[in-house]
Amino acid sequence: MTMQNTSSSQRPRPAMMIPLRRCGSHALRLRLNMSPQFYSPYPLHIVDMMPLLPLYGDLRDDRAYFNLVVDVVGLQAVSMVKWPEVVFDPVEIFETLRNQPRSIHRVVWELLLRAGEKQGARVVMDKSLDSVHYAQELMTLLPDMVFVNVVRDPRAQVASMNRAIIHDFDTLLNAETWLAAHQAADRVMQQWPERVLTIRYEDFLSQQQHTLEALCAFLGLEFLPQMLDVAGSREARQLSQMSALWSSNCYPPIAANIDKFKQQLTLDEINVIETLTGDYMDRYGYTRLAAGDAQLTPARREQAAAKSVSGREQAWRDLEQSNFRDYALRRSRADYLARLRARLTSQPAPSGREQLVTLDQLDPAAFEPAD
Repeated sequence: MTMQNTSSSQRPRPAMMIPLRRCGSHALRLRLNMSPQFYSPYPLHIVDMMPLLPLYGDLRDDRAYFNLVVDVVGLQAVSMVKWPEVVFDPVEIFETLRNQPRSIHRVVWELLLRAGEKQGARVVMDKSLDSVHYAQELMTLLPDMVFVNVVRDPRAQVASMNRAIIHDFDTLLNAETWLAAHQAADRVMQQWPERVLTIRYEDFLSQQQHTLEALCAFLGLEFLPQMLDVAGSREARQLSQMSALWSSNCYPPIAANIDKFKQQLTLDEINVIETLTGDYMDRYGYTRLAAGDAQLTPARREQAAAKSVSGREQAWRDLEQSNFRDYALRRSRADYLARLRARLTSQPAPSGREQLVTLDQLDPAAFEPAD
């Protein structure tokens, strides 16, 4: 399927990568970003703000929505990887969006689309894979959106998740997260089958050019041979130095790593993963290694949660020692979200009887930067 921009505003076409991080998504994003027609900055991962959303109150109230716009712009500003050549004014963003359907996702996408327009892109992709859980709202707001569904062997993906500070520190919890994400992706594929391209990360490892050509065709982009040489990507070289999670991003994919999980996981852990994800493994052609009969009791989940909490605390300490830049940048974002929660919870809860407030309308053009 070749993508045509059907939006009457002629803005870049929105695309989203789904359904779960540590699937090889950075490797794909960095290569596509070598096309001048494509733009996908380091993601905001707005899923981390979603638990705070009810604390803003009724978004029909201009005060609540303006607060949300300010805080989303602030989240972009504290992102550990900066978006090049963009600065957003929350006042102007609010004035532009105030008469449109109100949503945190609409704010996020206004930032993405503006940044993409500045780069001259035809397609803008959000790599906040966890937003698959909000696909219904996203399709209501951006009905021409398409989805790139990246599947990876759940054993390899969970093994990677277990070592990432962005996930849990237990195989059972991460396998459950994997399952929930792919169930959400199934709902997207069932509702909008023509809008989804599914690729296996392992096929990218073994057939890099073929996979990238299929991706480009789906997104309506021209395949460029330089996409095969990720070492030529300045962004890839920068990312590889910033965090151990991204250290391999400036190198060609290594097919031999497909089975690395066998050294990283115990047989019991493999059995847990296959018990939860076996049907998906069969669907996507991953050979099972265990019986798939793990006993996943509430007591086991309790132990897993406790283990993950202590593992996360240790991971923060280890990261501070091993890569202080990575630690400080991640800590800054985590502290920002904690400050938002503290501020929002300290505000008096709306009574439900208060009248909605409308702020005076300003002229958005007055806030546009001069050339």
